[in-house]
Order: sequence, then structure tokens, then C-alpha cells
Amino acid sequence: MKRDVFKGDTEYFKGIGQIAYEGHESDNPLAFKAYDPDRVVSGKTMEEHLRFAVCYWHTFCSGGHDPFGPETRQHAWLKGSDPVAIAMNKMDAAFELFTKLNVPFYCFHDRDLAPQGATVAESEKNLQTLVEAAKVRQKETNVNLLWGTANAFTDPRYMNGASTNPNFDVVAHAGAQVKAALDATVELGGQNYVFWGGREGYICLFNSNTKRELEHMGQFLTMARDYGRSIGFEGTFLIEPKPMEPTKHQYDFDAQTVIGFLREHNLQDDFKLNIEANHATLAGHTFAHELQMCADASMLGSIDANRGDYQNGWDTDQFPVDLYDCMQAMLVVLEDGGFKNGGLNFDAKLRRESTDIEDFFISHIGGMDSFARGLLAADKLIQDGRLSGLTSARYESFDGGKGQAFESGELSLSDLRDHAAHVGEPAQISGKQELVENLMNDALMSVS
Repeated sequence: MKRDVFKGDTEYFKGIGQIAYEGHESDNPLAFKAYDPDRVVSGKTMEEHLRFAVCYWHTFCSGGHDPFGPETRQHAWLKGSDPVAIAMNKMDAAFELFTKLNVPFYCFHDRDLAPQGATVAESEKNLQTLVEAAKVRQKETNVNLLWGTANAFTDPRYMNGASTNPNFDVVAHAGAQVKAALDATVELGGQNYVFWGGREGYICLFNSNTKRELEHMGQFLTMARDYGRSIGFEGTFLIEPKPMEPTKHQYDFDAQTVIGFLREHNLQDDFKLNIEANHATLAGHTFAHELQMCADASMLGSIDANRGDYQNGWDTDQFPVDLYDCMQAMLVVLEDGGFKNGGLNFDAKLRRESTDIEDFFISHIGGMDSFARGLLAADKLIQDGRLSGLTSARYESFDGGKGQAFESGELSLSDLRDHAAHVGEPAQISGKQELVENLMNDALMSVS
């Protein structure tokens, strides 16, 4: 679907038109080489499969600062003295970029969209003002909200956490923020609501009551779930795992930790997971591993599409260009039935050294093309059938006889002993790992 370019009072990305698909032979850096939104792959368009979203925070709020230096990019939309007016300009810049990239979705934290006020009521008023403006722009452009969330980690009050803070007054402030962010998400038709527990963990184990904090987190999420449903939110609640940084240990360390937590607090029917590639890296896992754990538990919700630097131990949030990662990710997504409410949100930021206006587009084009190629390669693997055939063959001993009886819970430990004595030493069966890897390489090299 082609969207009209949003035109505000000021054009912030001058000289750049709407990005078009030109094919793999194009040498135009401001054109898609693989992502053709209308191309049909297994019955759905690329746009429907990939459901791309641009993030508000890194793209429009960050100017390139890092722990060792200030911003290298001075955004025109951030100039001025009135915080609400600046937020309006930022929104115009955002919808201009959304429509020039022709993405269907965007994502935000409450504090990205609207400035924090001096009181809870003033913060709520500011957010409502910007929500009204966003509603108008969404209607004009048909760019919609993939998910909203609350930034309950930046303000100094959250230095010891939000829902897990040892001070109840801070927990209450977090509740006020989440309530307002849920209101905003529902009003804007958001398809998901995300909890990113930026400081929900501990720094020092021996001054923390971890049992109590985890119980508080479960209670807080239950209250948020109940409130969201009471105001008509029919979408998916998401938790985004992250192992560390800024805390020594996050309570939402990785996918399996979060899945266990949700089941313990009886939240598994309303919540799924939002997996970020860079967080998988920090947890010592691969991106595909985290996605597969979610799919196995029927809890794969959405993806923050980025990558980390394996030589750096922090969240570098680089744009995804690793085709192998993108293919493996899309293989898991497709085999799980595809995205329902979720999508691919570019929680990624320009490098500090990238300072040209066109870099905003080049970075997103690279990520979108990478996942388009990943989609095509993953679909080719599925249609080819050899990869799934190899996997099925490895487990065929459970498809009948005693193996099937074991899976059905019909055997005892003594039955296993008797079967082992009867069959003798098992035959060696090759895992064919190298063949699997070669099939993936062949699929990647054959897409265009």
C-alpha cells in the first residue's frame, strides 16, 4: 500500500522523496532493493508479513550522545523553548519520515510523544494534547500505532525500579504513568502494549527483597492487564526481556525466564513477548533462540528489530543487516503462523558518526531490505521442505510404537528399562548440521 507523504508546516527531510522499490540491480542508496511492499509471498504481501514500524525514541529524540560525549546531530524539530510546541514539531517530523519510508506502523514511549509535566495531572494533559494530534495524523496518513509503552526508567524517581521499587510512592507514580500510556494506546488504536522493565531488577542482592519485588511486579502487571481490558483494550500485552544494563540482574532476563514468570502469575493468556535481537545477545543467546522459545510456548508476540555488537557488552541498538539472523528470525515467525498483532519495530539508532539527514533513510532501508531478503529465504526453505524433513526425521522414533506411548504418558520408568534391554545399543543417527547450514546458505544466495 502506498501512503501519501505527510506535509506539515515545515519539511524536515528536504530533498528526499518517498522511498520506492527499484529492485536488486539499483545502485540508488535511497531505494529499496528487496522490500517491495506489494509483492506477494505465500499468500500475503511483504507489508502484511513484515509489519514494519519506526520507533519514536532513537529516531526523533536521540541526537547521537553516548557515555563519552554529547549529541552530534542537532535536530531542527527539537529547537525552541516550549516543550509542547517542540513535541508537535517532532510529531510532524516523525510522520514525514514514516510516510516517506511508507511504513504502516510506529511505536512510542509516553515521554517520547509528550513532555513530562511538573505534576501527574500536567503530564497527563500534555500526553492527551499530543494524542489528539497523533489521531489526526494517523487518519491523514494511514500510519498506525503498533504499540505504546511508558518510560518508567529514565526519571530519577525510578533509580531503584518502577513496579519493583522498595518505595510504594514510586510504584504509585509508575501506575499513574502506565494508566495514562494505556489510555493513549487505546485511544490511538494501538494493537499492543509493551512493558519494558528498564530498571526492574537489582543492583545489590543483599539489600534487596527479591521475592517481594517479583510478587509486586506480578501484582502490578495484573492490575495493568485488568485496567486495560476494562477500557476496551483488545490487543496483546507484551513483555520485552532484557538480561542486564542498567541493573546487575533484570527480573525479565530472557524469554524462558519471562515465560515462567507469566505462568506463575497466571498472565499467560493475555501476555506474549516482544523479543529484541540485541537483548538476546546480552543474555548469551541467539536472536532465533529467543524467538523459538516464545514460539514453543505460544507466546511470540512482536520483535524489536536491531542487532548488537559482539565485541561490546552493552545495548548498541544497531540497525539489522545480518541476513543470516533475519532469515532465521523470519523462519521462526513463519513457522509460528506469522505475526498476529505484532511486527518488526526498528528499535535501532544511527551511529554517532552518521550525521547526514539521508542517513535516517539509508539505515531504515538497509533494515527493511534485510528482513525482506530474510522473508524470501525463509519462505524458500519452508516451500522446499528439506529442512523440515530433516528435523522430522530426527524424531520419527516418537511417531509410533513405544516412542509415541512415551510421549502420551503411557510408559513407566520400568518400561523404559525393559525397552532398552530389548533393543540393545541404539544406532547412531547423524544430526546433519552442516547440511542444514548449507541449505540456509543456498536459500539466502538464491533470493532476489
